[in-house]
Amino acid sequence: MIRESIGEGPTVEEAIDAALAELGVQQDAVEFEVLEEPSRKILGLGVERGARVRVWLKDEFIAQIVDGREVRQQEPEHIDSPLPAEADSQGADPIAKSTGAALSEEELDAVADAASDTINVILESFGIEAEVEEYEGDEDEIILDVVGGDMAVLIGRHGRTLDSIQVLTSAITNKRLGFRHPVIIDIEGYRNRRKAKLEEIGFRAAARAVRQGTPVKLRPMSALERRVIHISLRDDPKVQTASEGDEPYRSVVVSPSRR
Repeated sequence: MIRESIGEGPTVEEAIDAALAELGVQQDAVEFEVLEEPSRKILGLGVERGARVRVWLKDEFIAQIVDGREVRQQEPEHIDSPLPAEADSQGADPIAKSTGAALSEEELDAVADAASDTINVILESFGIEAEVEEYEGDEDEIILDVVGGDMAVLIGRHGRTLDSIQVLTSAITNKRLGFRHPVIIDIEGYRNRRKAKLEEIGFRAAARAVRQGTPVKLRPMSALERRVIHISLRDDPKVQTASEGDEPYRSVVVSPSRR
């Protein structure tokens, strides 16, 4: 189980959202500290730098997971079987590979294989036969798309079952490897379609914010959804984004840029 993450972003709020998306939890389950405040160029001088935060799970949240056996009840014994020597990282710092170090091809293959094994076990528990297709995402993450027959049961209402599968798969995969690399679980391209819709929402909000000259607040979203909005608009010089509010009502606000 990942217990902490380092998040980066143009603002502290976006950096927190990035870390939450990697941990797969909501903000009320974590504590955080700001490692680096964002800085901007003054009169064209200096280096513009984003924010960097450390986010970790609260002790009481970890206790709930352990007491409730949220992972243990669903984790088959053979998931903990030793990895091949080249992929075995027992005793390694679980966040050692999450601070910018590039993974080798062998390590990336080990991540994809471990995550695929976990997904296949979950599919078996549902009595579903499907295939797992592997892609590389825009942010260097590994995307595993489950394709087959009727996958609606794996998506759930508003993607909540899929989000649970995402958290479970990440927890087991990281436990096996001893380090983490972002892995996104998709079902029949659901996240990809959702990503396109969220980007469209973000673009419309940006156009409205610029046209009206006032901030536009979007509906509450999960950390993963908020991150899509942040990424889709981060290169638009006319607007800036930030997350406001407390979970589960945390929202992205798109504002005219002051840069």
